[in-house]
Amino acid sequence: MAALEAEQQGLVLRRFTYEDAWTLGLLLRELAVARDAPVAIDVRHGARQVFRCALPGSSADNDAWIDRKRRVAERYAAPSFLVGARFRAKGTTFEDSSRLDPNSFAAHGGSYPVTVEGVGVVGTATVSGLPQAEDHALVAEALTRLVNDLGHPAGPVNGPVHGAS
Repeated sequence: MAALEAEQQGLVLRRFTYEDAWTLGLLLRELAVARDAPVAIDVRHGARQVFRCALPGSSADNDAWIDRKRRVAERYAAPSFLVGARFRAKGTTFEDSSRLDPNSFAAHGGSYPVTVEGVGVVGTATVSGLPQAEDHALVAEALTRLVNDLGHPAGPVNGPVHGAS
């Protein structure tokens, strides 16, 4: 869990414009296509959906998962994978203890809040279609590339944490 928290702290942008949101969506798509990943992708700037696509092998169920995971990342200002890990670390589950409707919220990996230095959470990037740790890793990798391209307040980011819990 500490590794996931450190990863989130490292993935802070200097800015996040609509063009940056589109670029992040394209990065996610490029990574997914290269891996033949059957995913759906959603990138938001605030409440506005800027990028959405579905790749071969994904389904309408992935769209519902995107919405449920995105609501968790927005509500907790943390990656949906990390939120689920925090509940498990307390010996419970998100579904049993969050008091939120599981038809609307899912603390499964794949949604990441987009954070700007000095501003806070300004959007989300979400992927659905792979096992939750892989969904999370895909978004973290794309955000790492974007942070390195746009600049991070503390300098370059080494890379996403893979397999962290």
